[in-house]
Amino acid sequence: MKQASDEEQRAGEGGNRGALNVRVPAAGLADGSSLFSIGDTLQAAFAHHQAGRFTDAAAHYQQILSREPDHADAVHFAGLLVCDTGDIATGVEWIRRSIQLHPNAIYYNNLGNVLIRRGEHHAAIASYREALALKPDYAEAHNNLGNALREAGEYAAAVDSCANALALAPEYVEAWNNLGNAFKDDGNEDAALKSYTKALSLRPDYAEAYNNLGNVYEKQNRLAEATACYRKALTLKPDIATIHNNLGNVLRDQCDLDAAVDSFRRAFALDHDLHAARSNLLLQLNFTLQVPLEAQIDEARRFGERLAAHARPLTHRVPDVSEKGRRLKIGFVSGDLRAHPVGFFLESVVVQLDAARLELVAYATGRDEDAVTARLKPHFSAWHSLANLTDEACAHRIHADGIDILIDFSGHTTRNRLPVFAWKPAPIQVSWLGYFATTGLAAIDYVIGDRYVLPESEASHFVERPWRLPDSFLCYTPPQEVAVGPLPMATNGVVTFGSFNHLVKINDDVVALWARVLHGVPGSRLLMKTRQLGDPSVQQATRVRFAVHGIDPERLKLEGQSTHADYLSVYNSVDIALSPYPYPGGTTTAEALWMGVPVLCRRGNRFLPHIVESILHTAGLPQWIAADDDDYVAKAVVFAAGLDHLKRLRAGLRQQLLASPFCDAPRFARNLEAAFRGMWQQYVADVQAHSLAGAGTPSAVNPHRNPLENVPNHAGRIAP
Repeated sequence: MKQASDEEQRAGEGGNRGALNVRVPAAGLADGSSLFSIGDTLQAAFAHHQAGRFTDAAAHYQQILSREPDHADAVHFAGLLVCDTGDIATGVEWIRRSIQLHPNAIYYNNLGNVLIRRGEHHAAIASYREALALKPDYAEAHNNLGNALREAGEYAAAVDSCANALALAPEYVEAWNNLGNAFKDDGNEDAALKSYTKALSLRPDYAEAYNNLGNVYEKQNRLAEATACYRKALTLKPDIATIHNNLGNVLRDQCDLDAAVDSFRRAFALDHDLHAARSNLLLQLNFTLQVPLEAQIDEARRFGERLAAHARPLTHRVPDVSEKGRRLKIGFVSGDLRAHPVGFFLESVVVQLDAARLELVAYATGRDEDAVTARLKPHFSAWHSLANLTDEACAHRIHADGIDILIDFSGHTTRNRLPVFAWKPAPIQVSWLGYFATTGLAAIDYVIGDRYVLPESEASHFVERPWRLPDSFLCYTPPQEVAVGPLPMATNGVVTFGSFNHLVKINDDVVALWARVLHGVPGSRLLMKTRQLGDPSVQQATRVRFAVHGIDPERLKLEGQSTHADYLSVYNSVDIALSPYPYPGGTTTAEALWMGVPVLCRRGNRFLPHIVESILHTAGLPQWIAADDDDYVAKAVVFAAGLDHLKRLRAGLRQQLLASPFCDAPRFARNLEAAFRGMWQQYVADVQAHSLAGAGTPSAVNPHRNPLENVPNHAGRIAP
């Protein structure tokens, strides 16, 4: 369902913290016949600590503390050692004790660094500010404060703090890098580029700065330059997993799918906890038919099992049977509650949900907000940010809020927080709308679909239990009015096919298929519009891909990104939209139909390609679903010759769409409410059955795997 740059996850910016500092006392203590030097022992302890010899370091710190329990440096660095061995809570207690013994800027700075590791950004900010109150010219603390402010979403303040560090230390390379990060997040990409370039002029082998430079180039759609930066970073530091992950993203956007898969696999081979890389791989596998479906499902299961092994599922109170009909608290977890396909498909629905039956709580995983966000917010009783919280902290927050049903709107797409779901913060957990395959998590109980995307014969494709809505699993919120223009071929005599899908969906098989269509309709043209095509090198590569199949480059019109209104108006230059396979257009299909452009698709064998089938069935256009490649070409040729039929569709398709269940928000809201109520009643019944059997609360909501579906509470749908 996601488009453009939102179909990815990016990680790792190399924002270095200030180095630890040691204040070595000059005095020593007598130890029998030898002189025991605290200073020498502390230096030795610190050397072991920095080298990763934690057992030796601990022995040396303990040697000091056994003789001088209140030695502030030993207490402090022993606390840091405890943090490094994984017990951050205990380590923080030791560090705070060292500050009580000897308040100083270094201790506060290091405390801030540890608090950042625990996800306590605001506490870290306070600690860095304490350090600066004691030592205003402490450049490292200014730099670290800038990092913490950036991670807390205070981008302008982060820029100021990094600039303060550089005013004190103009050649502080890490601060230049972090200033670039702050500028990038504040939306000043040109200033970010200058900052990273300055960092690299001071340290030409600074791999992290090359990575960050690549991130900005990627954001600016300068994909070839981004690729070069990531590759340069990896020649300097080949074992940084996050850079392999980022390289995979830009390779994917340039349709180098095999190389992208290799990069993602390399990333999580280096760092098994880099969930973004495995999610990117799972997302990537949907773009091609080269990987068997069974292998994709197995890959997802392994991901889910790994998350489960690192989580400690939370328990839930046993509901009374009388609670079957009570008001339910529904949590939405998403980074896309904004101008994005998820936001577009949700907007009209949340307006229609009955607040007397459902209380909605939002958990935003990103910081981006816009006009769609502003329109959504009034329909939620609370709106929380998860951006700066650890997975465990997120889970406990959601659990404390008493959420009955928690919905994941991301799957393996960008900003997902699937590790949170492994903690089972809600008794019922659901996947809906933002993804199109199994998440692989047994902790997610249901996947919401309809009879088209979730046929009974394909239930085994999911770890989750299918729940089918009566009409469609989607409800489209039409955009602001953009007038439908006349059929282009009626005036220019030339058939224009179109695709506004993310370029990564246009795999080599799709190129070959569309080339057959163009050959089958002499003189026809293909208009492609997507973000990646704003890069001239990508345009050229795309022309070459079609030229291999004998298509003259002049028959292709390639356009990059534009405003949404301009984007929609370009449909007025298209006669027939072509949907790719196996990854079709979801939002692009809806938008094409809204603009009076029929969409031709190919029938698939899994949820993902079924999405466009579901839309076309619900909109009353099942005849536009081809059985296979040959049928796809044949239908394209026949439809392209039907001028009068295309004219009628152009004139009436928008109204037909509005009259269908696909745009009937009140009807969809009642179906969704019934689904939530059915899930809850099933859960209460299961819990009561387990309780009566003396087994306690069941560990999962779905002890049996038969799919469920709503009973329609209304009849009829638009006729084909």
